[in-house]
Amino acid sequence: MERPSSNDISSAKAVMLGALASGVNGPTWLVLKIIFLLLGVCLTAMLSLAFSASDFIIAGHVLLLVIIGAMLFILLNGFLAQTGLVAVEEQMKEMGILNNEGIEKGKRN
Repeated sequence: MERPSSNDISSAKAVMLGALASGVNGPTWLVLKIIFLLLGVCLTAMLSLAFSASDFIIAGHVLLLVIIGAMLFILLNGFLAQTGLVAVEEQMKEMGILNNEGIEKGKRN
């Protein structure tokens, strides 16, 4: 039986597995970092608009959202530094996908 290597698995499939299986794989963590970057860009734009409009109540609320987002990213980063990333193959094996693909490939030959 031939096992699929990590190069055979698409990034979209790896992210989907990361969302459904336990643990976080590399592609899922990359997507999360990109999402946090985009969230930071949006909140920074909102903060600059609130300051330019001289509406300090909204600026305070947006600043609170910036702090919450930054703390969430820092805590997630620290948690993953302690636990480590999971290989995509391990997640496939846990969900039972890896064995099924190998059996299907064997039946086709």
